[in-house]
Amino acid sequence: MEIQHEQYRIQGIALTDLAATYGTPLYVYDGEKILQKVSLLQKAFSTVTLRIKFATKALSNINILKLLKKAGTGADAVSIEEVKLCLHVGFQPHEIMYTPNMVSFAEIQQAVDLGVMINIDNIPMLEQFGAYYGGQVPVCIRLNPHILAGGNAKISVGHIDSKFGISILQLKNIHKVVEAYGIQVTGLHVHTGSDILDAEVFLKGAEILFEAAMDFKDLKFLDFGGGFKVAYKPGDIATDILDVGEKVSAAFKDFCQQYGRELEIWFEPGKFLVSESGYLLVRANVVKSTPASTFVGVDSGLNHLIRPMMYDAYHSVVNVSKTEGPEHVYTIVGYICETDTIAADRRLKEVEEGDILAIKNAGAYGFTMSSNYNSRLRPAEVLILDGKARLIRERETFDDILRHQIDVGI
Repeated sequence: MEIQHEQYRIQGIALTDLAATYGTPLYVYDGEKILQKVSLLQKAFSTVTLRIKFATKALSNINILKLLKKAGTGADAVSIEEVKLCLHVGFQPHEIMYTPNMVSFAEIQQAVDLGVMINIDNIPMLEQFGAYYGGQVPVCIRLNPHILAGGNAKISVGHIDSKFGISILQLKNIHKVVEAYGIQVTGLHVHTGSDILDAEVFLKGAEILFEAAMDFKDLKFLDFGGGFKVAYKPGDIATDILDVGEKVSAAFKDFCQQYGRELEIWFEPGKFLVSESGYLLVRANVVKSTPASTFVGVDSGLNHLIRPMMYDAYHSVVNVSKTEGPEHVYTIVGYICETDTIAADRRLKEVEEGDILAIKNAGAYGFTMSSNYNSRLRPAEVLILDGKARLIRERETFDDILRHQIDVGI
C-alpha cells in the first residue's frame, strides 16, 4: 500500500503516531508492499520455473527475511555471516545462493560445510576449489558479460573493468579448469548492475549466458542476478517487470528447447522487493536560513542513510506533520560532521522545528549500510504487517557503543 498523501498513513497507521511511539530516527517497512512485489515478480515469470533469491544485503532484518521466506523466496548471500543469518531464520541450505567476492578459501569451505550453493567468480578460486573438492560439490560460476549497465558507476558490475565475475573472454580458461578437476557445474550466473530500466539489457546478458551455457552439459539453472529499477523521483520510470518477464521468459524457453531440457531461471532482486516499502522518519532539529538556502537539519544523516552521499541517490521527502499550508524550498541535511545532504532544493510544506519528515524509498541499503560514525546510535526498525506495527529492532543505546571496546587501563 502506498503512503496516503493526505493523512500519511501505512495500512491505516499514521507515520506521526509511529514517530511519537517509537521515537526518531526510525525505519518503517510496509510488509504488504514487500509481499506485493514478490507476487508481481512471480506473475511476470509465471510461464517458467522461477526461483527468487532475495539479495540479503539490501535489508537483512530477520523478520524481513522470515516474511520473504514465507512468501516463497530463497536468499542470495554475499558473506558467510549472511549465509548464517539466512540459515538462522529457517531457509534451507539449498534455498541459499552464496555469491562472495574476494574472500578467502576458508570462507568458501565454511559455506560448503553449511551446504549452500557456491557461486565462484574468479579463476584462482575455481582452481583451488577444484583441487580440494574435485567433482564432489556442485558449483555455480559467475560470468562477467562486459555489459555496461546500472544507474551509477558504483553499482554497475558487469563491465570489463569490474572486479566481479570471470570475464566471458576467459571462457576457455574456465573449461580447462573444470575439465582438469572434474568440477560439477550446475549453474551459470550474470549480474550487470542495478537500476536497469528495460528488458534489452537483460536480453543482452541472456544471449551471452545462453551461448556460454551450451558448453556446460549438466546445468540445472541460469541466474540473471537482479538490478530492476524502482521509481525514486516524481514521474520517474521503473523497470516494466511484466515486459521483462514476458521477453526474458520467451528467450529462456527458446534456449531450454535448444539445450534439450527445462532449466530453472533464478533472479536475485533486493531493491525491487524492499526499497519502496521503507521510510526513514526523522525530526527537524533546526530550520536555518542563509543568503543562499534554507536548511532543515534533522536528527539523522549519512550514518543512517548513506545512499544520497555515496551514490547521488534521489529520495523523495515529505513533511508528514503538515497536510496543508504554504510550501517552501528547503535543503534537508544531517547532523553528522560532514557535508551530508539528504535532499537539496525540495519543495515541502512549511517546516518547523519538531516536524516529522519521511524519507521515501529507504527500504533497501538503508539500515544495512548504517554505521556508528560520530559515535551516533543506529535507529530502531518497525514492520507494519496486517495493519499492526511491530518493533523489529530496538534503538541502540550508548552501552552498545561501548559493548565491544576494552578498557586496558591506560
